[in-house]
Amino acid sequence: MKQVIKLGGTLLDHEDTRLRLAAVLAREDARETVVVHGGGKQMTRFLEERGIASTFIGGLRVTTPEVADAVLKVVAGSVNSRLVADLNAAGAEAVGLSGVDAGLVQASRWSEELGQTGRPEATRPRLLLTLTSAGFLPVVACVATNARGDIYNVNADQLAVSVAAGYGARRLVFLTDVDAVLDGDGRRVSHLNAVNCRGLIDTGVAKGGMHAKLEACLAGLTAGLTEIWIGPGAHVQNSEDWKGTRTFGTTISNA
Repeated sequence: MKQVIKLGGTLLDHEDTRLRLAAVLAREDARETVVVHGGGKQMTRFLEERGIASTFIGGLRVTTPEVADAVLKVVAGSVNSRLVADLNAAGAEAVGLSGVDAGLVQASRWSEELGQTGRPEATRPRLLLTLTSAGFLPVVACVATNARGDIYNVNADQLAVSVAAGYGARRLVFLTDVDAVLDGDGRRVSHLNAVNCRGLIDTGVAKGGMHAKLEACLAGLTAGLTEIWIGPGAHVQNSEDWKGTRTFGTTISNA
C-alpha cells in the first residue's frame, strides 16, 4: 500500500527520537513510501535567535519575507539534510526534496494577512514516482511554489495531504509530539470520522496545531485517503504501531 509518513519538527529536534524513527522508516518499502517533514520548532528557535517574533493565525505561521528566507535555510536546508543523512545511515537511499523541486507541489497565497504562507493546490507526482520506482525514498520539506516561481511556506500537515493525494497513497501517517486527538475532557479518541473531526473543530476543542491537523485530515478524506493515523512518534517502535491494532494514537477514516 502506498503511504506518506509525515514527521513533525519537534520529533526531529531530538536526536534519539530522530535516529529511532529513521531506523523504522528505513525498513519500509521505499517503492511505496514518501516522507514529508516540518520544522516549526527549529524555525521558531532560528527566528528568536535573530529577534524575529513568530505569529500564528488559525494554527498557521504568518510568513514575512524574513520568515520565508528562514524556511528555506532551516526546513528545506538543515532539517531536511540532517534527516536524509540519518535515513541513509540507517540503510535507506533517501533523497532530500522540497515542493519546489520540479514544481512538485503547486501552491497559492493563503491570505494577505498570512503573507507568504501557501495553500497547496496540487502535487505533480512524476518526480516521486520516478524516485520510488528506482528504490529511492523521497524526503519532502514543506515548501512549495507556483507557476511564476513564487515560494511559499506551507503547513507540513497540509503539504503531506497534497503529496498523498497526488502520489496516490491510501495511507497517511502523522507522527507528532502529541499522544492522540483528545476530546473535550482531555481523553484520547481512538477513532474519528469526518463528522467527528468537524465537531471538534467547530466547538473549539481542537485548537492551534491540532485544528490545522484535523482540517488537513478532512481534506485528505475528501481526496480519497482510506486511512489516516495520528500518533506519538516518540512511542513508535515499528510500522506495526500504525498498521496493526493501533493501541495508541487516533485513526481517522470515513468508516
